[in-house]
Amino acid sequence: QVQLVESGGGLVQPGGSLKLSCAASGRIFAIYSMGWYRQAPGKGRELVASVRSIDGVTNYAPSAKGRFTISRENAKNVVNLQMNNLRPDDTAVYVCNADVFDGPPEITSWRVDYWGQGTQVTVPS
Repeated sequence: QVQLVESGGGLVQPGGSLKLSCAASGRIFAIYSMGWYRQAPGKGRELVASVRSIDGVTNYAPSAKGRFTISRENAKNVVNLQMNNLRPDDTAVYVCNADVFDGPPEITSWRVDYWGQGTQVTVPS
């Protein structure tokens, strides 16, 4: 099993910044990618940003481009999300995701998704 522990959420005024961090621990052979999703009240879960371990390729939601930066600390299995110029529509529960190989990647291509419990980000209007 893999555990994800998130930190860094909170209340911030429009235009402010927050940094979210997520640390993965447990039975980890290798991580394919890590990322952040969010879910606002009454809406579905959406990808905010992700980063692939092998080459560092990142993927951002259009709303996050230019404002958010995702980064990995591969040796520590940590992913960070620096969020700048926050807006009220960024208000949501932010959930960490890790896409983890279910065995040594030299042997298996099976992967399992793990999720954190979520951290609240609130930007009042």
